[in-house]
Amino acid sequence: MWGLRSSRTLAVTGALAAFTLLCVLPLAYMLAQAGTAAATHAVLLLDARQRTLLLNTAALGGGTALLATLIGAPLGFVLARVPLRFKPVWRVALAAPLLLPPYVIALAWVYLGGSAGLVAAATGRDLLSGWTYSLPGAVVVLSLVFYPLSMLTTEVALRRIEPRIEEAAFVVAPPGRVLRRITLPLAAPAVGAAALVIFVLAVSEFGVPGLLRVRVFTTEVFTAFAALYDFSRATILTLPLLGLSIVVAAVAALLVGERLLVTRRGATGARPVAFEGWTRRATGAAWCVLAVALVAPLAVLTREAMGVPSVTAIVKGSGEAIRSSLTLAAAGATVASGVAVWIGYARARARRRVGVCADVLLVVLFAVPSTVVGVGLIGVWNRAGVFGRVYGTDGMLLLAYLARFLPVAALALAAGMRYVPASHEEAAAVGGAGWWSTMIHVVLPQVKLALLAAWVVVFILAFGELGASILVAPPGESTLPIRIYTIIANAPAAEVAALALLQTAVVLAPLSLLALGIAIRRPE
Repeated sequence: MWGLRSSRTLAVTGALAAFTLLCVLPLAYMLAQAGTAAATHAVLLLDARQRTLLLNTAALGGGTALLATLIGAPLGFVLARVPLRFKPVWRVALAAPLLLPPYVIALAWVYLGGSAGLVAAATGRDLLSGWTYSLPGAVVVLSLVFYPLSMLTTEVALRRIEPRIEEAAFVVAPPGRVLRRITLPLAAPAVGAAALVIFVLAVSEFGVPGLLRVRVFTTEVFTAFAALYDFSRATILTLPLLGLSIVVAAVAALLVGERLLVTRRGATGARPVAFEGWTRRATGAAWCVLAVALVAPLAVLTREAMGVPSVTAIVKGSGEAIRSSLTLAAAGATVASGVAVWIGYARARARRRVGVCADVLLVVLFAVPSTVVGVGLIGVWNRAGVFGRVYGTDGMLLLAYLARFLPVAALALAAGMRYVPASHEEAAAVGGAGWWSTMIHVVLPQVKLALLAAWVVVFILAFGELGASILVAPPGESTLPIRIYTIIANAPAAEVAALALLQTAVVLAPLSLLALGIAIRRPE
């Protein structure tokens, strides 16, 4: 079935070729250009400014990874081990901040800090105004955005633990000791891998440091390219950031290994031990995190948006940006899902070593900083010939979405494909069905929920993408994230808050529908 002219070979090869062009080529170009530029301008890597950027970037990533793990890991334990009513709803609600654009959360805290500044002026006490535009402020904001990664990873790791191990420990030890000595050590590798991924995502973030005026590599790359038009310096600045991201993401993927895709429970099928006496405290902690991470930012934005004179006028004034964002995000999600389904199939059917290498590559590509992706896309497509016809059009925004989020869709669909036994395809082949017929009528119906989830996730992420989009957007064109980010300094706060709320509503709507489908299909 894998012959040179077989339909399966052609489909997978075509998908891999598209994946290489869209995702691998910009990264390869940046690595090649960064190596050449580093040899020419090595002194730039050693000056005091670079050391300051490196220190700030490391502090941002390390602080975010630590704080997000301290918030998310206990919540993951709650979801996996503590009985809660409406647990699917809790899971989706607590995971929602991960899919909101980080700069929207940062914008809410900027407005909150401004309100605190007014109170400080009246009372003589500095509450939040001095904290907002600072490195600790950026760490807190990013931790509130990324803690769901630690939460979900911890939950999956705990659900994979063999329940009989804990049951045996409960015979001779209290719950707290079992948790410290048995449960947490078994989940520690997955929690550590999640912390490494959070570290990479934090050092790769552009919107939050840019909005909070924190000097890190991502903001410096943007300044060098977009403000100073210094492509050589921008390329040099990507070298330490790119190297750090690749190494840490690769270690995280290797640490998780096959568990990145396989999420089944323990081998015996027994239900995990429940810590029933902790329900009330766990519910209170979950409410506190949800209030700080989601409810408070939305309440602050709503309060600011109440001062807008006309919502209709604001929507009309930004109508082109809104339509562009919706159209391009939907197109990006559709293309990404269409390509990723074949990559996910190939990953699910690959041998173990090949599969692990593929996981590492996918995680690394997703971890590449958005500004680095933007500069790489410009370098690849800004040239004469066929590529040059795409440059300067909305197609560059679509390419940015695919370069950033196609790996996410591939990982999601690979996980779904793993649950379709190869014996189903073999049985269909014995019955005389061709491979395309088998995929359409046997395989794809079994992964339709994973396909829907991949589409929704890519749409949400693309709708909020800022770092690469702001670099590759054609002159005169704008998406909603770019418009929000560029009018923050000059437009009234009410108008900016109204647009941010509109973007949040678009993000939460498909997430809510997906959560409803999961709750109906898999009630707990």
